[in-house]
Amino acid sequence: MAEIKNVIEFRNAVKDYGDFKLDNISFAVPEGSVCGFIGQNGAGKTTAISLLLDLIKRDSGEVYLFGEPVDGRHSYLRENVGVVFDEMGFHEFLTAKQINVILKNSYKNWDEKVFFENLKKFSLPSNKPCGAFSRGMRMKLQIAAALSHNAKLLVMDEPTSGLDPVVRNEIIQIFREYEMREDHTILLSSHITGDLEKIADEVVFIDGGKIVLAGNKDEILEKHALLKCSNDEAGNISGSLIVFSQPGKYGTEMLVNDAAACKRFYPNAIIESATLEEIMIYYVNKSKADGIG
Repeated sequence: MAEIKNVIEFRNAVKDYGDFKLDNISFAVPEGSVCGFIGQNGAGKTTAISLLLDLIKRDSGEVYLFGEPVDGRHSYLRENVGVVFDEMGFHEFLTAKQINVILKNSYKNWDEKVFFENLKKFSLPSNKPCGAFSRGMRMKLQIAAALSHNAKLLVMDEPTSGLDPVVRNEIIQIFREYEMREDHTILLSSHITGDLEKIADEVVFIDGGKIVLAGNKDEILEKHALLKCSNDEAGNISGSLIVFSQPGKYGTEMLVNDAAACKRFYPNAIIESATLEEIMIYYVNKSKADGIG
């Protein structure tokens, strides 16, 4: 069996702005996977992506792309990266036809045929200024371009933010089709965790510039759970199992970090599956309570 390579690696990467710090973050994204990069707005997702794309310089640590260091000397690596940002990167007066001319002179592997096939597939006009596009159409245009130069990695920063559920589902399906071809890899940054539950293999959760959780999505979901009990019973739950606890008038709800152990030790408690959104919220609340966030 072939060894799985990491397409992306962060090793103790630091970027300090003074009022915000990306603080010694380390994580890896295996080849052929979809990695959901989650966290609330301002958590550090965009800063990390900017380091990966060599748009800003890190203060210390290491970042690797396709096994090569991101250090300004390996700009050719970006040929293999398709990028989609929250805001459209094309001038609003440009048509898709004009964008094609620009990009085929920018990428060595640009495939004009594939680009126009993508436009047709996504129902995008080729002669209309993209400034007149809806938000969903603008996002699809960026994706059409990102998928038209044989990129091995897609990096996306909040691509489904502000879109209605139907368009979001369309875009998630596009990502699924891309990931299923060859050994394509996706880093998908989003605070819409429901989208990531549908598609992600791996999850990296960042909060306040620090990595809180990183690993296989299914394992993270299986490990965490919501435990519900009376306020009196809450005092009997081992503190080592509790991520964060929220007492209420009629009982206590807490996120626990070992669902199997809780089922063994507290068989009378109500233990329910937790979503990625609930896990994220509880960890953020814990950071705030600890005075970190």
